[in-house]
Amino acid sequence: MAGLNGFLGTRTRTRAPLGPGVGPVSPRRWPDQHLVSVTALTVAATGVYALLGLVRFDLYRATSLDLTLFDQAVRGFAALGAPTSPIRGMDLGQGMEFNQLGEHFSPILALLAPLYWIHNGPETLIVAQAVLFALAIPPLWLFTRRVLGTAPAYLLVIAYAVSWPIARAVNFDFHEVAFAPLLTAVMIERFHAGRHGATAVAAFGLLLIKEDMGLMVAGFGCFAFLRGRRFDGVMYVVAGLVYTVLARQVLIPAVGGDPELYWAYDQLGKTAPEVLTTLVTDPLGVLKTLVSPQVKIDTWMFLLWPALLTCLFSPLTLMALPQFLERMLSDRPVWWVTDFHHSAFTVAVLLCAGVDGTVRLTGWVRRRRPGLDARTGALVWAGGVFVVALTLVPRFPFDQLIRPEFYETHPDVVAAEQAVRTVPSGVVVEAVNHVGPHLSARTTVLLWSDRPPVAQWIVADTSRMAFPWGSTDRMRQRVDELKAMGYQAVFDREGYVVLYRTDPPPVTPEGAS
Repeated sequence: MAGLNGFLGTRTRTRAPLGPGVGPVSPRRWPDQHLVSVTALTVAATGVYALLGLVRFDLYRATSLDLTLFDQAVRGFAALGAPTSPIRGMDLGQGMEFNQLGEHFSPILALLAPLYWIHNGPETLIVAQAVLFALAIPPLWLFTRRVLGTAPAYLLVIAYAVSWPIARAVNFDFHEVAFAPLLTAVMIERFHAGRHGATAVAAFGLLLIKEDMGLMVAGFGCFAFLRGRRFDGVMYVVAGLVYTVLARQVLIPAVGGDPELYWAYDQLGKTAPEVLTTLVTDPLGVLKTLVSPQVKIDTWMFLLWPALLTCLFSPLTLMALPQFLERMLSDRPVWWVTDFHHSAFTVAVLLCAGVDGTVRLTGWVRRRRPGLDARTGALVWAGGVFVVALTLVPRFPFDQLIRPEFYETHPDVVAAEQAVRTVPSGVVVEAVNHVGPHLSARTTVLLWSDRPPVAQWIVADTSRMAFPWGSTDRMRQRVDELKAMGYQAVFDREGYVVLYRTDPPPVTPEGAS
C-alpha cells in the first residue's frame, strides 16, 4: 500500500501506486501523455460549466440573488474600493453602501477583480466559476493516480466533473464555493505528496473563502493529527477555530455586518457554548436532528453514495464533517436539501476520502483473503464511482444540456431584452430577480420586492413567479399600486413592465439608505 505513505506523514517523493501497468510516479512531474489528457478534460469541463451558466444567463434564468450580488461586490474590488452590494444591503435593510464582507467574509473574491478590467459584467463570474471548478481536476487526478493508479484516476476525475454537487452549483448563478473544490483538492494532494508548505498555503486560501471554512481547516487538522503529523494537525485545528471566531466576532462586525445573521441553531442553543452543551447532554436528540426530517437522510445518501460509501472508512471525511453538521443541525430547510450550491464545498473531499477509504478497505480484506488483487479492487471501485456519477446526471442540471428546449428563445426572453434596453445607463433601478443580472453592468440594481420603492426606474414582471414574491397576482397588484403612486408604464409586453417616475419616490424609514 505504498500509496498511503503520504497519509502516514512520510516525505517520500516517489511512490508506486496500485494501478496496473504504472511505475513509480513523482509528484513533481507529469508524464507528457497524461498532461495532454488531463488538460483536455479540464478544458472540456470548463466549456460544459460555462455553457450551462451562460445559456441560463442569456435566457434570463440567472437571478440577482445571487449573481447580481456578487457582481456588485467584485466590481467594488475591481474599482480598488470596498465590495459594496446595494442589492443585498437594501434587501437586509442596511442601505446602499452595505459591504458584502459583512454578510459572508469572503476576501478571496478580490482575486477575480482583475478579470473585470477585461470584461465588466456578471458573465465574467460565470466563466471564472467554470474555470475554478474545472481546475480541481488536475490535483484530484494526481492524488488518485498516486494512490490507486492511472485508470482509476481518469474514472474518478470524470465522476467529479459530472458530479451532482458541481451541477447544482453551476446551475445556481455564482458563489464563493467555486474556490473550494480546487483548494481542498490541492490541500489533500499536496499533503499526500509530503509538500506541507504548499498544503498550508492552500489551507490559508480556504480560510479566505468564507468565515466558516475555518471549521473545515480544523477538520483537516484532525485528519493530519491521525495521520502522524501531530504538530501540523494541532496547528490546523487551532488556526481554523481561531479564524472562525475572529471572522465572525471581529472582522464581520468591523465592516458593519451582523455576526448573528446566519445563526440557525436556536433549537440547540442561543450561542456556540450552549450548542456544545446540548451536544454533550443530549447526544441522542442531536443525532435525531441530523436525520430528521426525511430530506436530510436523502441528502446524506446523495453525498456519500457517489464515493460508494468508502469515504466512511477514511479519517479524511473529518474534513467534511463540520460542513455537514452546519447544514443538518440548522433550522433552515434550504440548507438540508441537494438544491443550490452547498454540497460543492465537500465534493472533492468526499471523493478523495473515498480513494483513501478504498485502500484501507482493500487492505483489510486482503489480510483475510490474500489472493485478492488490490489493483483490480481499485479499478472496480473507480468504475463504480464513474457509473454512479453517470446515473445521477439525469436527475440533476447537466441533463439540460442535451435537451433542445434548454436553448430555445421564447417571446418572453425577447420582451425581457427590450425591457432592459428601455432602462438608461447609470441609474438606480429596482428589477425583478431574473432581470437584474442583465442590468448590473451599467446600472445600480436593487431587487424589486413588496417594499416601498426607492428608485425612479422599476422593471417588474407580472407573469412569472420570482423571489421574493408569493404569487403573480400580488405582482400584478403591486404594479397597479406603483402606477397609483405616480409611476408610468413606459414598456409593457409579455408580462414585463418598465415603470418610470419623473420625481424620486419619497424616502420612508423602511426604504431609507
